[in-house]
Amino acid sequence: MTLEEYLEGQVLLIDKPLKWSSFQAVNKLKYLLINKVGLPKKFKIGHAGTLDPLATGLLLICTGKFTKRIAELQGQPKEYTGTFYIGATTPSYDLETEIDHTFPTEHINEALIHETVKDFLGEIDQKPPIFSAIKKDGVRLYEHARAGESVEIESRKTTIHEFEITRIALPEVDFRVVCSKGTYIRSLAYDFGKAMKSGSHLTVLRRTKIGNFDVKDAFDITLFEESLK
Repeated sequence: MTLEEYLEGQVLLIDKPLKWSSFQAVNKLKYLLINKVGLPKKFKIGHAGTLDPLATGLLLICTGKFTKRIAELQGQPKEYTGTFYIGATTPSYDLETEIDHTFPTEHINEALIHETVKDFLGEIDQKPPIFSAIKKDGVRLYEHARAGESVEIESRKTTIHEFEITRIALPEVDFRVVCSKGTYIRSLAYDFGKAMKSGSHLTVLRRTKIGNFDVKDAFDITLFEESLK
C-alpha cells in the first residue's frame, strides 16, 4: 500500500495480541507507517473501539480521511467468543484482579446454563465494571477502584443479539455473543453467574467481528512490520 493510499484513508484490520492495549497497537502502527512508509508525523490515525489488554482479536485502525468513519464503525454490532469461569468472582470481573469470593456450583447443570442464556437475549440493563474507563465525576472508574473508593454506578441499556454456549466443562463455560456498542462482556460474565445463584468471571475474551469485518481477515502486527521491511 502506498503513502498516498494511507493518507487518503484505510481501515486496517489488526489481530490485537494479548496484553497489548488498543493505544499501544495504534502507536505501534503509527511508528511503522512514519518510519517505514514515510507518512508525516502528524497524519491522522485512531482505533474504532477499545479492546481490553486481556482480550485478543479484531481491532479496526483507521488512517487519514477514514478517521472520520470511527464513530460509524464503533456503532456496529460486535461478536465475541470466550470463557466464563463459574463459581468465583473478581473485583474486575476478569483476570486483572484476584478472586475475591467463591460460590456453590453443585446445583449448576447444562439445562440451567442454557435456560439462563434466555434471560440475557434482547435489550438488557447492564452496569459497567468498576474497573472500566467510563468517567464518574470526571474521574475514570478504574481510578476510583484502585483508590479503594466506593462508587455508585448507573446501569445502561444494551442489546444482546445472539448468545450461544459452545462448550460446557465446568467450571468453564465457552460462549459466543453478538452485542451492541457499549456492552461489557465482563459484566455479562458477572451477571450470568449471579443469575444462576452463583458467581462467574471472564477468563478468555476474543473479538471476532465488528459489523462485516472479520478477524479472519486481520493481520498480526509482527507480520505487518516484517512486510514493510
